Formats: sequence, structure tokens, C-alpha cells
Amino acid sequence: VLDAEEIKELKYFLKTHKARFIEADFNTSQGFLQDSKYLSLACNVVDEGVKKRVEELNKKIVRREKQKVFERFSNHAEEKILGLIAPNIIGLEEVKKAGLIQLFAKEKVHILLLGDPATGKTDILRSISELAPISSFGLGSGTSRAGLTLTVRGREVIKGLLPLADKGVACIDELNLLRSMDRAGLLNAMEKGFVTYDKGNTHIRLDARINILATANPEGDRFVGKSTSILKKQVPFDSALLSRFHLVFLIRKPSTKEFLRITDKIIREEQTLPDEKDKEFVREYVAYALEKKVEFDKNLSSLVQGFVEDVKKDEDKFLVEISPRTVIGIMNMAKAAARMRLKEKVERQDVLKVLKIFNSALYLKKNAE
Repeated sequence: VLDAEEIKELKYFLKTHKARFIEADFNTSQGFLQDSKYLSLACNVVDEGVKKRVEELNKKIVRREKQKVFERFSNHAEEKILGLIAPNIIGLEEVKKAGLIQLFAKEKVHILLLGDPATGKTDILRSISELAPISSFGLGSGTSRAGLTLTVRGREVIKGLLPLADKGVACIDELNLLRSMDRAGLLNAMEKGFVTYDKGNTHIRLDARINILATANPEGDRFVGKSTSILKKQVPFDSALLSRFHLVFLIRKPSTKEFLRITDKIIREEQTLPDEKDKEFVREYVAYALEKKVEFDKNLSSLVQGFVEDVKKDEDKFLVEISPRTVIGIMNMAKAAARMRLKEKVERQDVLKVLKIFNSALYLKKNAE
């Protein structure tokens, strides 16, 4: 972390008592981290030159110290972060896992939670928005094209929901209420990663390299029926928008049997609100993980190919088509799953985890029972 000259300088500051090591702490809730402490360098003198140099050295020291904490946390990252995603919502585990993995996606991963109202979709959306280092959150009902992309007032360029989340997650609640005429900017950002403004002699382009996590209610507000053909007719989007999503979950109100199971779990398990310091730590962890470049192991291609061949046979049972975008989504999410564990190469367990999520999203009857 420190080069030879910097180490020499550090030793001098410590020996002359111009600086000292102190113990810093992430201050996470009890049990969230095995060890939340790390070393930090503090200045003992008022000399501005020394203070500035100590601060510069401290940045490097703290970064390395935090890396050690992150490496230890990586072994439990999935379990711990999952516990912060809509803990008040019982069930929807695969949906939560999809949102969790999306946090770590550098490549495109767009997810749609489509279903009945009051099923916890918005809670999941808000949790992901709060855990992402860079995010934006908006309502489809109150967002115009300018609110999504950008607007110009005099010489001032005001970023909309999508460019505000550049290199992060843009969360849109009730996407079905976004007017059709305002969707062009969204489609462009999802596909190309930028938004534009063209009016008169003013031409502006802003980066919007985003991953979309959206919720939507069906036509008529609530799904009716069970057959795929009937459910498809209630989808509130045309194929141009629906096909942009790599993963579409159909979420229905629980059956009486499932509702009783959820009730029992609520009674037995005391629900607590996630600690703000835990969420703050996760944002730092995700930001650190996103620096990693992950390679997809070509030896695992057969796993993906086999899955796609199998589900392609059942395509008529699905809400969405199995397309090249499905394959891209699987591979991008597998990379994100590896990145969540701070790995630089996708492993078999990452692919299997993602295939399980896709399987859960595709087979509607399993979700609707």
C-alpha cells in the first residue's frame, strides 16, 4: 500500500510523535460484522504541512485496513446483506436475491417486479435503493420524460432520474403509470446507457449507465387467472419495453396456506429495522466490490447453454421470451454474484445461484400457487 519512501516517512512521524495510530470502527450493529475495527493514522501536531501529509498517508492506510474488513465480510456477504433487504416482507427470497446480486452488477442487469399491489415490491425497491452506493428513486406516476432524462433552464442542466443514477441503480416504482410518450428516454438508457436533449440549437447528451429495478401492477391493478395466455394479456407493457428486462418476476398475493405460514413466521420472529450503520457499511462494501473486474469462466458455458436449451422448450409457459438477452442477463448476474464474494472469476456456485433465480422467475405456476 505504501511505497518505501512513504513507509520511511510514516516511521519518522511515529518516532517523533507527530502522528499516532488509533482504532477506528464501522460501528455496525452487534453481530453484523465479526470484527468492525480497523487502524487509522491521527496527527498530533497543528503544523498544516504535517497534517496534510498525515491525511494523505492515512487515506492509503485506511483503504488497506478497510480492505481487510471487506475480505473477512465477503464470506458472509450474501447472508448479511440479504437480511437488510425488506426484512419486514416474509418470503420472496429469490426476488430479494435478484435485487441483492443486481447491486454488484457492473454490466447491464434490468429487473422488473410485476404483480399484485401490497405484495412487498416497493419495500424491496426501497431497500435496494438505500443499499446501492449510487441510486435514484422515483414514481412512474409522477415522472415525465424530462424528469427521467434531463431538463434545461437557461444555462443550467438539471439531471433526471436516470443520469442521476449513472453507474448505479435507478429504481422506478409503478412503472406502468409512466406515460407511453415518456418511455423513449428510458428505453434508450436501458439499451445504450445515455439520455439526450435536442431542442432548437441545444444538443446535450448525458451518461445514464444504469441498471433498472422497477415495479409495476398489471392491467386492472391485480392479476386474474393462472394460464400464461390470460396473464400475458394483463401485462401493461409492449414487447419493446418488456424485452429490455433481463429478469421479470410475476408476484401474486399469497394463497391462504402461504398466508398462514407467513403469519406464523411473523409471530415467532421479532422484526427489527435495519441499522443505518449496517447499511452505510454495505454501501462502502458494494462500492469496493464494484472496482473488481470479473471474468466469466468459459468452462461454465455448458451450464448456461444447458439451462437455456431446457427452458426454451417451455417458452410457451413463460411471460417473456427466451432470447439472447436472457443469456446475457444470466452471464452478467453470474459475474455480479462472484463480485459479491470479491472473486475475480465466476465459479460454478455463482452460475447455479443465478440459474435458480431465473428458474424461479420464469415458471409462473410456481409463483402463482
